[in-house]
Parts: sequence; structure tokens; C-alpha cells
Amino acid sequence: MEKKFVYADNAATTRISQSVLDAMMPYLTDQFGNPSGVYSIGRRARRAVETARQKAAQALGCEPSEICFTSGGTESDNWALAGTYRALAPEGKKRIISTVIEHPAVLNTLEYLKKQGADIVLLPVAENGRIDPEEVRKAITPDTALVSVMAANNETGVIQPVDEISRICEEHEVLFHTDAVQAVPHLRFDLAHSGISLLSLSGHKLHAPKGTGILYIKNGLSVSQILFGGSQESGLRPGTENTAAIAGLGKALEDLFPDHEDRNARISALRDKLADGLLKNEGVIMNGDRENMLPGHCSISVKGADGEKLLLMLDLKGICASAGSACTSGDAEPSHVLKAMGVKNDYINGSVRFTLDEYNTEEDVDYITETFAEILKKAL
Repeated sequence: MEKKFVYADNAATTRISQSVLDAMMPYLTDQFGNPSGVYSIGRRARRAVETARQKAAQALGCEPSEICFTSGGTESDNWALAGTYRALAPEGKKRIISTVIEHPAVLNTLEYLKKQGADIVLLPVAENGRIDPEEVRKAITPDTALVSVMAANNETGVIQPVDEISRICEEHEVLFHTDAVQAVPHLRFDLAHSGISLLSLSGHKLHAPKGTGILYIKNGLSVSQILFGGSQESGLRPGTENTAAIAGLGKALEDLFPDHEDRNARISALRDKLADGLLKNEGVIMNGDRENMLPGHCSISVKGADGEKLLLMLDLKGICASAGSACTSGDAEPSHVLKAMGVKNDYINGSVRFTLDEYNTEEDVDYITETFAEILKKAL
């Protein structure tokens, strides 16, 4: 089989789109001013930042004043959790409720806050990878500061019942944060009419550059800053703005939704074809709830296989995939997400995640399925 290049790890990062690159270029070249500058080149940079803020707000269904630019999903998650805890702990609200399947950016922040005196509750998920909203209701106490549940899991693509959980939080007057890093490229959010208090997203998951993100903070919330310096981002997040990257993020968010449904339908069809092709191989199972899954995710496990070995063999054939979260690659421990879902031991180490987007083709899917079948004959 002729070797080609197929990128199927879009949950790890995406390529920058041409329209995003075009939006960025002026601020990487002639329009290099500092957005805090009072001279014309600085004012043009400031306009670019504020235009991007307006585009982000329109895409997310919120006010521009509720958009804070960050360096990415990790910073946004850290800020949402630590900032809320610092603001509310003095009032005696020290409980934070989350789940066992969160991204390390959330779980490791919670571990840090636990050492600071926080009462951390991590709720389980069912075998399909979804949390029961009633478990959230049961866990809420008068001293609960925050509930944080990811909108969709980065390893399996399983979509969580965020709307229902946010309504429960509203009923109990508890703040609700969602890590929507994986979800925003595919799911529509109308934050002005939701119970979501804080939302994190990352630019490089939606064809914007790495190193840029957003924390949505609903107007009126008291969230402490975790960085200190200048007065940027309304005094909440100091540091000279990365004008080019922010302009790119704004453009990427603007580009998301004009053909949102058609794009998702096309990606879902490719994913279904891929999943069906992979599941024809003996000993292969699909992880997660296929009925409640992001369109591009296809997480599988192979009985008795070594996932890292499979990835290396795929790479030799020009196929980029992953074993789970890109932020934990190289970790010898089995996936905490698959463990939480009860995936059997003889499958858990043989996990491979393929994630497709609008740049993938049917030819890509055919190449992956044919190549994977050949690899399994050698690897098992």
C-alpha cells in the first residue's frame, strides 16, 4: 500500500485555516503596534482585539464584556477554578464538584486547590462515559462554590448533559463552569440564555493558532484574577495582548457557524464510516456513547494490543492519531477516562483515538481502515 499523509488527530490540534492566517498577517507584519499604545498603530491593534472580542461574543451568544482572552484552555480552566475558589472561599463556600473524566487542566488544578483547603468531589460516569445530572444535584451542599463539568470529553468525544446540569446549578444558586475546549468547534452555545457561569475554550482546536483562548465570565460574577500586572482585559488578565493570535481566534469563531450543521453532518458521516470499518476487525470495540458524541471522534480499543505500538506503526504509514489526551501522551498510566468508564483491562492499553474534521476525506478514511487492518495482523 502506497504511503500517504493523513492527519486524524484534530482533537489534539488543528491546522490554521487560510482565512485565519489572512486575518493574522497584518498584525505579524506592518500593524505590529501594542494595543495599549495611544498612537495610530496602537489604536489599530486595539481595534483588532475589540473586533475579535465582538466576533467571539456573537459566536457564543454573549456580551463582548464577558469575553476574556487567555493563552488557551489550560489557563482558562485554571482561572475559572482557582479564581472562583479564591473569591468564594472567604464566604465559607469551599466545595467544588467535578467529574473523574475531566482534562488534566481541571483535575490538576483541583488537586492544587484541595491542598489549599478546598473540598473536592469527583463524580463517576456510567459505562457510556456520561454523568448522571442527578448525581450533581445530590452532591450540591450549601457550601458549594462551583460545579465544573466538561461539555465533551477530549478522549472519547462523549457529550455531557451540560444544559441539564446548568439548570440544576441555577436552581441551587451555584456557579457552573464547563470546559468546552473540544465542544465549541461543533456545538452551539447561547450563553446569554444558559445557566453557564464560566466557559473555557482554546483557539488551536478550531483552526486558530496555538497559545490563545477565552474564558467567558458571566457579567456580575466575582472571579479573582490569578495573574498580576497591567490593566489589560478590564484589569482581570494582565499582559500585552497577542494581537495577531486574538485576531485569528476571532476570525476562526466567526467562520464556525455559517455552515455549522452541514459541516457536522459531513464529519459525522466520515466518522461513522471510519468506526464501522475499524469495528470489522476482531477484538476492536468503540469507547463511549455513539449517540451522544462529537462528530469527529472515534475512540477504539483493541483487545490485547499496545496502543503506543499501534500509534508508531500508524505513523510509519503516514497516519497521525493518538492514544487519548495530547496533554498526557507519554504517561505510562492507562487512560483515567477509560478506567472511569470501566473499560476492561485487556482492552484499556490498546486504545487509539482518531479525530476527523472538515479537511478529512473519504479517501483518508479508506486509507486508515485498510492500513489499520494490515497493522493488526502484524501487531497481534
